[in-house]
Amino acid sequence: MNDQPQPPVPGPNPPLLTPDEARARSWNMWCHLSALAGCVIPFGNILGPLIVWQMKKHEVPSADIHGKAALNFQITVSLAALAVTIVAFILTFFCIGYLLFPLAMLIAVTGMVFAVIAGVKANDGQDYKYPFTLNLIT
Repeated sequence: MNDQPQPPVPGPNPPLLTPDEARARSWNMWCHLSALAGCVIPFGNILGPLIVWQMKKHEVPSADIHGKAALNFQITVSLAALAVTIVAFILTFFCIGYLLFPLAMLIAVTGMVFAVIAGVKANDGQDYKYPFTLNLIT
């Protein structure tokens, strides 16, 4: 018996992208990743995708689809976090609202995680459907 590891068998090379396809994938990715601006700028999670979508929706047809998806999801996340924060604030008068404030932060962090996942999928040329999204912009 030969106990030496076998070298990996090379697979087929992925197809090369045209410059237009590569540029479209990059803008699709930025539609999603621009939501990370919310970590630095108030409402940046909405402004980032809105700006990228408005800039590129006519030049890159797929950026229109990805921009709407990212914007709808970030609006949904913002509304959910705001609703939980308002309920938590009201319930603080009864000394139980403090338990809900971490939930609002968890919603915001989850929104950023899903934005990164969608950005990676968009860069790979795949569409990504965000979960629990209100379809506000069609």
